[in-house]
Amino acid sequence: MADPNSALPAATPGGAQFAATHWSEVLAAQRGDSPQAAAALEKLCRTYWYPLYVFIRRSGHDDETAKDLTQGFFGQFLEKHCLDQVDRAKGRFRSFLLASLKHFLANERDRANTLKRGGAYAFVPWDEAALESQILSDAQPDLSAETLYERQWALTLLDQVFARLREECAAAGKAPLFEALRIYVSGEKSMESYAEVATRLNMTAGSVQVAVHRLRRRYGELLRGEIAHTCRGPEEIDEEIHHLFAALRS
Repeated sequence: MADPNSALPAATPGGAQFAATHWSEVLAAQRGDSPQAAAALEKLCRTYWYPLYVFIRRSGHDDETAKDLTQGFFGQFLEKHCLDQVDRAKGRFRSFLLASLKHFLANERDRANTLKRGGAYAFVPWDEAALESQILSDAQPDLSAETLYERQWALTLLDQVFARLREECAAAGKAPLFEALRIYVSGEKSMESYAEVATRLNMTAGSVQVAVHRLRRRYGELLRGEIAHTCRGPEEIDEEIHHLFAALRS
């Protein structure tokens, strides 16, 4: 039988400790003059572009227009000193990005022509079929554009966390174990008991239980770390977790 103590990569010590991460790095620099801040900001934007695209679609734009607007927004957002307007006393990246997009869309509506908004700027590598399939699966006509944005932000964040957890398990040679047990971490209902999974994996039920516990613990650490990337400091993490899970229940 497999040894549960070697089933998963060990949790990182001090997981609750907050280190300077993406958004806090950007705010510390305040302007785009810092190469590190610029790189941090671009990484955040590349991670969280999809909720903005969904917001634009729900605001009444067709797919081609929404893609142009998304590309055009990031072209301006990353090239200009957009952080000059940030009040360091408040505002998570999630809120600042949406406010910036609304300002951009208002300016676009005021334009007299409809030039290709993205131009040669290709920030998002579109996968046409996958994008439309995702939009159809995410469609919830009863939700407002802002509510849908918040929900998609939370889902994107959770996707990032699961991707990180999968990568860690794969690096430890435990990818099959992760795939077998991920349903117990995601909160979905499994048709299999621990005993049934244990038989399939040639483990004991107790070993499976230990492995699930370690996965959940590491998932929580990675979740807090990912949320820290979008907050100013550790005092905001718990509040942001509460907000995002509330958005998922909407």
